[in-house]
Amino acid sequence: MNTKPLLYGFRNHPVMEQMELSVDYPAKIAQQLIDGEVDVALVPVAIIPKLKEHHIIADYGIGAEGPVASVCLYSDVPLNEIKRIYLDYQSRTSVALLKILVKEHWKLEVELVPTTGDYEDKIKGTDAGLVIGDRALAQRKVSPFIFDLAEHWMRFTSLPFLFAAWISNKQLPEAFIQQFNDATSIGIKNIPAVVAENPYDLYDLTTYYVHNLSYPITPAKRQGMQKFLSYIRDLGI
Repeated sequence: MNTKPLLYGFRNHPVMEQMELSVDYPAKIAQQLIDGEVDVALVPVAIIPKLKEHHIIADYGIGAEGPVASVCLYSDVPLNEIKRIYLDYQSRTSVALLKILVKEHWKLEVELVPTTGDYEDKIKGTDAGLVIGDRALAQRKVSPFIFDLAEHWMRFTSLPFLFAAWISNKQLPEAFIQQFNDATSIGIKNIPAVVAENPYDLYDLTTYYVHNLSYPITPAKRQGMQKFLSYIRDLGI
């Protein structure tokens, strides 16, 4: 759901004459960009160190300046009682952010468990789970304790967080970039239209798109991204 505003403007846009658009979950798209199977992708910023070359080619990405609602650690118990955390397989950035918060901010001694499929049913007792995206919005109705990663990053660093950006793995023509940037901005400027065509009963999408998510890539978000990437490097994540 968080990508809908960024994709809304591509339909019938002239830039589509120069590209093919495919959709999948973040970690898979990220690997395609790393492997050179695609030229540009909306990808988790945590993959930037894995790219030989990278360019952020649009003014809009997926960020937050407070609680993001869809990237959270869910638990039946308070933070200090958690023993094990299941990690979402769909986003490298969210997993890296969790590891930073666990080590540097919350200072927890917990077991981190990678997953490859559904694991929400394992979130019980002292076993918690990092859940992202639409499944995270659904999990809000289940778990009594919700620790929003963007909110806790803000508390930790006083900086907003950039989860994903449109990144190319090579220099692209300036004319294409201008058209591409225009296409990705249209939905951001027409949130009511995006909400209207995406009926969703788990969470209020106007709240999500306007208050939880923050799409413009501001200088503060770039600063937050650099701090995040420095943690990844320093902690060997």
